Amino acid sequence: MKYVTHLALLALTFTLAACSSQPDYRAARDGGYGYSETKLTDTQYRVSFKARGTDKSQAMNYAMLRAAEVTLQEDYDWFLVVHRDTLIDRERVPNPYPNYLTSHDMVTYCSAAGCFVRSYPRTAFSAGIHLGGRVDSDIEVVLEIKMGAGPIPDTDYSFNAEEVVKNLRPKTEEE
Repeated sequence: MKYVTHLALLALTFTLAACSSQPDYRAARDGGYGYSETKLTDTQYRVSFKARGTDKSQAMNYAMLRAAEVTLQEDYDWFLVVHRDTLIDRERVPNPYPNYLTSHDMVTYCSAAGCFVRSYPRTAFSAGIHLGGRVDSDIEVVLEIKMGAGPIPDTDYSFNAEEVVKNLRPKTEEE
């Protein structure tokens, strides 16, 4: 029995290590977490970054980084953010009362005008088992960009692609 317990604990440790070692900044697969882009025209793309957690600024940084990388890959110098959406999907907030769980789905809607939160109540019976912690949200930042070369437009929404990559690229352990 002791052997089985140790084996199960070892398997759980390897599973958790594999999950935690996956890099945050990566290409998304099958609608999963990471970045993706869609070419709209020769100079326009829709770039998105989807993450699990609560750090909206990190998701925005990764979306901006991907926009800069796409801009450089397409041989342009700068990009202009034409439209931005930040989508935050369902955060479960449980009530601490044992055996009876009243929870809310907290949905945050964000746009360029600001963010607002709506709470939708949900009631369920629980088995009295509480593992603690919280459920993180899915955060997706969607940018529509227009790329260009030469002099950068003088707006707050224009970005030099090389500078963005230099400032936002994740640092590796060797650096």
